[in-house]
Amino acid sequence: MKYSRAWRLPLLGALLLAACGGGDPEVPGSGTPSGAPTSPGSFSAVVSFGDSLSDLGSYTPATVIPGTSPPVYLGGKYTTNFATANGAGTIWVENVAKALGLAITPAEVGFAGQSVKCPVAATVPALANTCTGYGQGGSRVTNPNGYAHEAGQLTVPVKTQIANHLARFGGFKASDLVLVSIGFNEVFVVFEQQYVPAVLAAQAKASAGQITADQFKALAFEAQTQAQMAMKAAALELADLIRTEILAKGGKYVAVTNLMNMATTPEAATLPATIRPMLTTLPETFELWLRAGLTGQAVQVLDVHALIDSVLSNPSAYGFVNVTAPACDPARMPAAAKGSALFCNVTPLAPYNALASGADPNTWFFADLNHPTTGGHKAVSDAVLKQLKSFGWL
Repeated sequence: MKYSRAWRLPLLGALLLAACGGGDPEVPGSGTPSGAPTSPGSFSAVVSFGDSLSDLGSYTPATVIPGTSPPVYLGGKYTTNFATANGAGTIWVENVAKALGLAITPAEVGFAGQSVKCPVAATVPALANTCTGYGQGGSRVTNPNGYAHEAGQLTVPVKTQIANHLARFGGFKASDLVLVSIGFNEVFVVFEQQYVPAVLAAQAKASAGQITADQFKALAFEAQTQAQMAMKAAALELADLIRTEILAKGGKYVAVTNLMNMATTPEAATLPATIRPMLTTLPETFELWLRAGLTGQAVQVLDVHALIDSVLSNPSAYGFVNVTAPACDPARMPAAAKGSALFCNVTPLAPYNALASGADPNTWFFADLNHPTTGGHKAVSDAVLKQLKSFGWL
């Protein structure tokens, strides 16, 4: 099903105002950030905050092949990984940095409570200042107990990621390109742990004849309202962090991504049609309130949502032949991987190759049920670079 964002966002804002009993005539999200630079930046570093989509290899140690010395890794990044020095593929943040002639490496690497800060500095001290890739799989905006934290992932929240950068560098430089990409795990947690259980519980009562159809609708509406309020809170927390901890601490060239329509992922395709639309509504609610919180602020918004909508609706225009199935085969990965692209190595002829039969990491968009392949990441980075140029930054 297709959704027209041109009318959905204002309508969603009106519904949220009504649900909150607000009387402000201004629709949240109708404003825009303003005052960001329009001239090219002399960039000396890319500083990235976020989650799995910008994770440069935080959990590489978890993917080591038993018995290998020196260690060989199955993966390390949430994409289609290759048997390179660190076992990983290339993601959009790295592509952007490379296009600027810069390097970016993980700020922290570890698993199950053990981690090392700026690991590259131990072997190549000259690269110590490249450890500005703070994104970690599972991370949320402010909550340290991120998605899959109980499984051993560090999930350092963006709030702490920014604090760690400030502690190390003292602030942001005018020559930093600051990229913020977060919110997907807010959707996952709210959807899986809050909205779905509430709706299923109400549905069970309705099926047992304990409540009427109208009472079920009321409970479902309440579940949706509470889920949207949680997204509003997370988005406003992020906007506050960008204002007070990035812009106020010297950030000049600051760009934040919006969220893709998560109802278009392979994982969403496996869900009942009755609840799937919430994976459109929740990301849009997050974007709505993020824009509200950043109205008048000197940042730019990178429209990843529109890009991926375009790729999925017209894949051949971007060189893709498959945008519905994962390129990584869970049956070819360790059982503990649970199908995650973090463990997906696609090196040709390697005994641990997890590439699905007929799949191509360059022409299939999804690596697993939610994350892009290296080809998917290239499409994202190409679009981001194009948008950075349209801002006048490049």
